[in-house]
Amino acid sequence: MNWIFLIIGGLFEVAFAFCLGQAKESIGTAKIWWYAGFVLCLAISMSLLIKATQTLPLGTAYAVWTGIGAVGTVLVGIFIFRESAEFWRLFFLATLIGSIIGLKVVSH
Repeated sequence: MNWIFLIIGGLFEVAFAFCLGQAKESIGTAKIWWYAGFVLCLAISMSLLIKATQTLPLGTAYAVWTGIGAVGTVLVGIFIFRESAEFWRLFFLATLIGSIIGLKVVSH
């Protein structure tokens, strides 16, 4: 169950990065709402990480959590913010995904 908490926490990490990106592009009241979303997603993400580390090894949990956030944020950048999807960027993203899966496989 704690792996599920960790994955959901990683997705909320992507959400807080998305909110941060949207806040950067917004003005006025919308900017405040995006920053509020950032704080809310950050709190949820951290809470789920804390819950997951009660039974999972801290180093593995943190690496997987940040990896999910990194991969998700790069994908959001590519698909929503129209960032580049050049070969080397995708190559290293794939190696990061492989590393996350590897950590999950070798952790008890």
